[in-house]
Order: sequence, then structure tokens, then C-alpha cells
Amino acid sequence: MRDESVQTDLTVVGGGLAGVCAAIAAARLGRSVALVNNRPVLGGNSSSEVRVWVCGATAHGRQRYARETGIMGELYVENQYRNPEGNPYYWDTVVHEAVREEPGIQTFLNTDVHEVEASDDGSRRRVDAITGWMLGSERRIRFESPMFADCTGDGLIGHLAGARHRIGRESRAEYDEPWAPDVADDITLGSTLLFYTKDVGYPVKYVPPSFAVDVTKTPIPERRIIRSGDNGCAYWWIEWGGEIDTVHENERIRDELWAVIYGIWDYIKNSGNFDSDTMELEWVGTVPGKREYRRFVGDYTLTQHDILAQTPFEDRVAFGGWSIDLHPPQGVYATEAGSKHWHPNGTYHIPLRCLYSANVENLWFAGRDISASHVAFGTTRVMATCAVVGQAVGSGAAVAQNLGVTPRELARDHLSELHQAMLREDASILGVRNEDPADVARAATVTASSTLTRLAVRPEPTGGRRWPLTGDVGTIVPVDPELTEVGLLVEAAADTELEVELFDTGREQNYVPHERVGGAVAPIAAGPTRWVWLDLPWRPETPRNAFVVVRENPQLTIFTSGIAEPGVRSYFYRPAPPNADFDQPLLEWPKLRDWQTFCVAVRPDTAAYEPDKAVGGYARPWAGPQLWASEPLSGDGGEWLRLDWEQPIPVRQVEIIFDDDVDEYLINLHHWRTPFEVLPTLVREYRIEVDADGTGDWRVVLSERANRWRRRVHRLDIPTSARALRLVAEATNGAPRAHVISLRVYS
Repeated sequence: MRDESVQTDLTVVGGGLAGVCAAIAAARLGRSVALVNNRPVLGGNSSSEVRVWVCGATAHGRQRYARETGIMGELYVENQYRNPEGNPYYWDTVVHEAVREEPGIQTFLNTDVHEVEASDDGSRRRVDAITGWMLGSERRIRFESPMFADCTGDGLIGHLAGARHRIGRESRAEYDEPWAPDVADDITLGSTLLFYTKDVGYPVKYVPPSFAVDVTKTPIPERRIIRSGDNGCAYWWIEWGGEIDTVHENERIRDELWAVIYGIWDYIKNSGNFDSDTMELEWVGTVPGKREYRRFVGDYTLTQHDILAQTPFEDRVAFGGWSIDLHPPQGVYATEAGSKHWHPNGTYHIPLRCLYSANVENLWFAGRDISASHVAFGTTRVMATCAVVGQAVGSGAAVAQNLGVTPRELARDHLSELHQAMLREDASILGVRNEDPADVARAATVTASSTLTRLAVRPEPTGGRRWPLTGDVGTIVPVDPELTEVGLLVEAAADTELEVELFDTGREQNYVPHERVGGAVAPIAAGPTRWVWLDLPWRPETPRNAFVVVRENPQLTIFTSGIAEPGVRSYFYRPAPPNADFDQPLLEWPKLRDWQTFCVAVRPDTAAYEPDKAVGGYARPWAGPQLWASEPLSGDGGEWLRLDWEQPIPVRQVEIIFDDDVDEYLINLHHWRTPFEVLPTLVREYRIEVDADGTGDWRVVLSERANRWRRRVHRLDIPTSARALRLVAEATNGAPRAHVISLRVYS
């Protein structure tokens, strides 16, 4: 046996997406990191060992403009390019390479940590060191750091350090949560094993093992959907163990789940109810995908009310959007539905105070073990949300050490420093503006070669469709600074009326009708396609999104286009079931599929795409698209975004965030497939030019011909003096316009 010692600035225990993003975030901010994982691969439940698909704030495409950015966003976009078919082994390499590319990270796989050294002088408790055993290498490794992050999911490190935590469900009275039980208990969500099948092209038999469950003697065939050709992830409901200890009974749970899987496959192959003669069982998981165990207690506990009210915490550092998703304790054997869901009207915020221990001063946590009630945990537990929380924790640990403060002091006294550090790394924070004092672009005058001002989605010859108004439909349009008229492309089968209503969307991140602000009716004579304009005046105090509802009229047909303008999305109305217990507007307004948008136009000209949106603004949609959009690109050298300073400044680094359309759903590790490998809205070819003295003598300092990334950081080898700088977009990956979300310059 070899004894070793590793000293780093931060030790992250747990190599799921939360731990991976925490480690990368801290390393990018200059801190040395030890990333310790007890499995042979990174990715946790998303890895090829478990194969759970990576869900997050998009809620399977229901939430709008909600896909995660920052490190998780990079993983999504890279996986889409390399692995469009969703191969779980290729996903392993995407995650592993992202860690390997950071020189500040030392990675320790197959290393199980079960010893924690903590000290307590009566006024404070701290983790001093942890020790792990590396399986197969006979190495006993002691890790020392001023800060630790428990990203294990089960929360073992914090537990051994004496961190306060909870297991199970709180009573309804504790937080007044409608979905909490009347009496507190130790019930958790269960664990799941998945399986994959394939069609081998010739008949194959299946002889079940003796321990396989006879599913015909259970509620499974009646209460669950079973199909012979489903992707293994469709069987997320093969869940069990919520009524026992999901950690200490892990092996028992695995055995029961194996018995269920082999029993279901016996039912598919041998019952005669399925077309499965040529189907073969290709892969069965061996590591249960755990959903819930310990939840640590921080300085704040997130609750059901915070999720549904979308509480705008001052110390927000991440967001989610998955529904509150809770499962019956009996799992696969339950006679009720496999899950129940309550969707917020949009994305919600996660505060920093939920991400560090209330009683261990140097302990962070990220993933499914953050400080949340059992009900709120029902949404924060999904992996992409765990990942953005991980980036917040890694960033928080780095900034806290830079300032020499504890996590609590960081949350109390230094939020601005943390927010600005995270925004510069494109982290997933909503509604926080770039106020970085080092970004000299903020002091420049911003202009552009052209700007989208006349907002109109027009029909195009190949991708447009007819849409009879057999039900209500809706469209989001930005209002900046005002709206006077809305136009629709309409065809009338008979003399009739077109009725339209205008709604505010409520929170800045929401895209559902909230409060009616106007309405109009226009008479329409029978006849061919034409634009019809309606008076809908609205001048909100600040820029907002408007939800335009077009009411049902079977005599009318409107039209869609396959090309959408940024910030414009269209929906159709689907009434809630008559037995729905509560309103969920998000489910009542699904988005049009296949990239269709209704042909709509607004007056007057809009300021929603002005060039100053890309400097010192928001890095995500927030009451509008929050980007500069040019007029359509032509072949005359490109469209540019320009910065001018009163005096020449030294330019050392230029940082750009292009638009990768965070409304696009990229979860291809399950059933979804997006048809393009590179997001069309990304600028593909661009150059950076500087004018040293303001005379118009532009010099190219950088040229990129094959960009497929959202965030680009360009450090110039030699600082360049510039009175002016411009980013010239020459071509995109398919979109007609150049979109730039953020342009930063550092001296």
C-alpha cells in the first residue's frame, strides 16, 4: 500500500455533473482542484454506467429560453457536435475531456472516500482533510484543502464532517407546502436501473433467470407503459427503494430492480403481446441511479413556494425549470402514476445560501444534496440543474479564497464580486447585468453596421405552413420601448372578425400569458392572404415580452414560417384536463414544433436588438432577447459591431458570447434528436479589427473561419492600442442574421 498526500485549493468529492462543473469552474478561476470520484468514469448518473439522460431547466422543451449556459452549456453543445446520436460512451469522453483540458485539476477516479478529519474549537467547525482508497492501485490518498465540496449526491462527506442534514420528507406544517405529507417521515424517492435493447434482424429466444419477477402478478402491465422498441431511458419508472434506506440497502435495491427488468423483458419477449421476435437485450445497468438521500442544511432552505413563485433571491447564482417531480414511495409496484408534476410558469432561481453548510464553515455542496425541502428537491435534483449549481459552487469557492472569506461571508458581503466572476464565465444566472469594472467595452460608444428594427416574421417558400384557426394560438414578441400595432398574415374563407388579445408575461423570464393589457377586433372580408393590422398600444415601464393571443375562428387561416426572428416564438393552446387539480399555464401553451413561427409583425420599429444590448447587458434572455441582431448578412464583407473610446486603450483580451439559441432543446442522450450538429444562430466566420488612432485604418488582429462555440476568449499575444475595435461577422452556421449576445474587452 502506498500512502500519499495531495494539497490543493479545493477538493471536490463526486464526479457527477455537479462535481465536474464545480472542479472546472474553480480551475478556470485560477484555483488548484482535486476531483475525487469513486467510479471509473465521470458523469455520475449520466455516464455510460447508469445512462440517465441529462434533464434540466428546459423541462423537455416546455420551458422557453431555458437551456443551461456556462460549463453545462458547453458540454451540451460539444456533445451535439460530436455525438448527435446520443451514444453514452461518446458522452463519457465529452465529460472526461472537459476535465482533462483544465491543467489546474488533478483527477482521482476509482477513489472511495470514507474518512473525514474535522475540527471544532467551539466557535467553528471545519473539514481539515479527507482520505480515499484508490481501487486497483493500492493507494491511500489524503486530500488537504482550505475548502471542500460535497458533490457525492448521498452526502457522505458532509455527514462524516458533522454537517447538519435531513433525510426524508418534511411535514406540511414545517414550510406550509401543499405537496408535503401531513406527518414527516423518512421516505425518499427510489433508485432506478435502465436497460437497452436492439433489433438483431433474426429471431432470438429469451429464457428468464429464476429470480425474474412475474410482472403479470403486479400492477406493472396495467399502470405503466411497456413497448418493445423503446429506448431504455423510457423505463425511468423501474424504480424501487423509497420506503427503505437507499444507501444502506443499495445492493438489495439493485437485486430487486434486476428482477423487475428481467421480468419485464420476459413479458415483452414471451407474452405474445409484442412484436419482439428479433429483439435482444443489449445492456442492463449494474449501478442503481439514486435520486435522493441526505439533503444538507444551509443558511436557507429552498421550498415549494420559492419554486412556484420564482422567488427573485438577491443571492441567486443558478436557475432551474424542471417541474416539481415526485414519485410514489412504492416505485414500480405502486398502483398510482409513476410521477406527478407541478410546473412553475418559468425558470426559478437558486440562492447561494442553499449551497454551503450552516454549521461547517468551509463545506460547500452541489447536486441533489443542496439545502432544499423534499418537495423543492423534486425539481433541483435533475442533472443539468445540479451542474449549474456545481459551477456556482466552484466559482464561489474560488472567489471566496481570493477574498479570504468564508462561504457565508461571501454570500453576505461579496455577492457582486461573485456574480461578475460568474457572468464573465457565462454561468447560468438570470437577471444579473454585466457590471464588471475591468470590462473597458462598457466605457465605449457602441454602434453597428446595421440593426434589426422592423420586426416581422414573413412567409418563406419552403418551410412555411397553413394553420387553420381551429383553436387559440399565441406568439411572443419583444416590446422595447412600446407597441402600437400587431400584424398577422391571414386568409378568410368568409366575412368574419379577427380577435386578438395582448398579455404581459409576468416575471421577466416567463413566456406565458399572465395579465391582460389590451385587445382588438378587426373585421375581415372573405378573400386571399393579406396582412391585417390591429391596434394594440402598450408602453410598459421597462422593456418586456408581450404574449399575443389570437382567438379561435374556423373561418380564418394564418400562416407559419420556418425562419424565426430572435425573441419571437409561437404556441398553440391546449386546454388543461377537466380533472386538473391546479393551473399550469406552461402546459396549456406548448410551443410550435419543427421550428415554426407564426407570421407576425409589430409597429413601431423596435429597439430590442440595438447594438448596446451586447455591451454591459444580460447574457441570457430577460424581458427580451438581449442581443444585437444585424440585418441579413450579404456578401459585402459582413456586418459589424463597433466600440469607440475617447482615447486609445491597450487591448489584451476580447471575449465574445454568440447566440447558440438557448431555446433549442439538445438533450440527445434520450429520445430527442436535433437535426443540426452546430447551432445555426452561431456566427461561423468572423474577424476582430482595431483602429489605433481613429483614422479609419482598420487592422485585422484575429480571424476565425470555423466557429461552432457560444463563448470565445481571444487573448492577443501582444497588447494592441486601439481607439476603436470592431467585431465583423462574415457568416453564420445557417441563420440569416448575425447575433451577438456579449462583447467584452480587457486591457
